Amino acid sequence: MSITRINSGPRMSQCVVHGDTIYTAGQVADDRDADVAGQTSQILAKLDALLAEAGSDKSKILSATIWMSDISAFNEMNGVWDAWVDTDNPPARACVESKLALPAFKVEIGIIAAK
Repeated sequence: MSITRINSGPRMSQCVVHGDTIYTAGQVADDRDADVAGQTSQILAKLDALLAEAGSDKSKILSATIWMSDISAFNEMNGVWDAWVDTDNPPARACVESKLALPAFKVEIGIIAAK
């Protein structure tokens, strides 16, 4: 089975396609000054773009893992997530509080999807 790597660098790929399964790296916002809602919106837009490049879309997301630097902003993140997610095809999802790579990051999201 072939493996396709999208937006690869020396350390990692932003997306890897193996057969009919798509794996993304954890995505973070470009605007580190944005609030939780703003960072979540930016991340979801990145995921939409990666899925499109890999030949899929959010209706085919199998699972999502969400890391938040402060779980007290859970409702703020969910407000953006709920407006974005395909409610006819919601993925399995985990959301945890975690120290992220940089203090400015409030949210990070990684997904696994089908083609």
